[in-house]
Amino acid sequence: MKLNYKKTLFVGFAFFLICLFWQAYDTLIPKILVNKFGMNQTWSGLIMALDNLFALFLLPIFGSLSDKTKTRFGKRTPYIIVGTVLSCVFFFGLSVADNMKLSSVEYLTPQSEISAELMDELWEECKTERIVEQGGKKHPLYTVISEQDFKSIQAFTDETGATFTDDYVKYVIPARQHVAWQNTLQSPATLVFFVTMLLLLLVSMSTFRSPAVALMPDVTLPPLRSKANAVINLMGAAGGALVLVLGIILGTGQAKNSMMSYMGVFGICIIIMLACLAAFLFTVKEKKWAEECEAEKLQYGIEESKEDANEGSRKLSKGEFVSLILILLSVVFWYAGYNAVTSKYSVYAEQVLSVDYSTTLLIATAAAIVSYLPVGLIASRIGRKKTVIAGVVMLAVAFAAAAFMQKGTHVMVMNGLFVLAGVGWATINVNSYPMVVELAKGSTVGKFTGYYYTASMAAQAATPFLSGLLMDGFGMWTLFPYAAVFVALALVTMAFVRHGDSKPPKQVSALESLADMDV
Repeated sequence: MKLNYKKTLFVGFAFFLICLFWQAYDTLIPKILVNKFGMNQTWSGLIMALDNLFALFLLPIFGSLSDKTKTRFGKRTPYIIVGTVLSCVFFFGLSVADNMKLSSVEYLTPQSEISAELMDELWEECKTERIVEQGGKKHPLYTVISEQDFKSIQAFTDETGATFTDDYVKYVIPARQHVAWQNTLQSPATLVFFVTMLLLLLVSMSTFRSPAVALMPDVTLPPLRSKANAVINLMGAAGGALVLVLGIILGTGQAKNSMMSYMGVFGICIIIMLACLAAFLFTVKEKKWAEECEAEKLQYGIEESKEDANEGSRKLSKGEFVSLILILLSVVFWYAGYNAVTSKYSVYAEQVLSVDYSTTLLIATAAAIVSYLPVGLIASRIGRKKTVIAGVVMLAVAFAAAAFMQKGTHVMVMNGLFVLAGVGWATINVNSYPMVVELAKGSTVGKFTGYYYTASMAAQAATPFLSGLLMDGFGMWTLFPYAAVFVALALVTMAFVRHGDSKPPKQVSALESLADMDV
């Protein structure tokens, strides 16, 4: 019994384009909301949670619908086609909305050449309304800094234009954000258009995410799913890494470019998504591969019969049900921690660490890519549960240590923590989803995929808003402690899981093997 890596790689094209999109979404949308629309962390977190709120309801629905779909292309492929095409259309619409907003606030340049007129406007808008913290207490801006000092603050940039002075970050950036928010309130039409495009885009992405992920277990024998999921996640990580490389090339992570147009970035992502869809359709034969997988299950004794695999009527035992709930709770906890970082880090890196977010995230992604295949092999030897627990420990330690990072932290320390986080997340990701679908019958894989994503999306729907509240109320420093606490909670729930590990295939005798051979 060996995994067909070529087939699995082809199936991974769908996950590649999904992860490419979400990497662009998670890193660029918060910057648009904060820098161009002027939203605070709470409101931007609420907008960022919308995708997960929609997915909470839509992923199980479309997962179950795809279970029951029968076409000549298979039951998952039609959703992937329609969902990808619609997503690309609305993704382009989102870039148009971004450009519309930019045209009304492009004078809010973050560079040192800020005009005297703009400084006058920033001071007048913010001197009585902007509250700053000094000496452990909160004061109106004008009581802690004079008008002359405020207007004399200049941005300091190194050769990459990536860093700001502390005073610039503390006073001018919030002032600029306040002016952008006033602009949004005075002319809300662009925000309405932006949010409309965003909602349509998120619904479109939700229509095919569960079917795309469920395709892997449809065409893969259960004992091989951790290895297959490693390949799928490797493809997804490559998609995310491609966006980060693109960000480095185009400078989207540099603070001096915080008011740039993202139409070019979005356009390149759309082209790549459509190219991946074409590659998927050209290489993947879903219906044929699913039938071959069912035949192999019979050969290895993994299913008693094809009819039994398709009926999906077996109820989970009490122990299996408890394990399912505990796994899903674990998914909620580690996604609550992980997504808080991914949805806020692009802003956190700019305003707290004064670093290019693309570089550090790319390091974490590269570490994950290197880890995916070895992690799948390790899980096949020591079990999925033990492997997941090791990943949870690594991720919790990385986030807890990252809480002590600040501007000026040595780059090697920072990179080391992101490497640890990337390896930990890869270790979790490769094995958690197979643990869920291990409990599913053949015809309920899409439904159980929906359960998995319902849990992950429930966490991701709440965590940007909750972490945003903490960051607005207590400071940006709360991001990593928040993430570390939630990941640590997953360690508790995973410790009590008793089901979901891979099962060894039934041994086939030599005579049975001869009987199954083609002649």
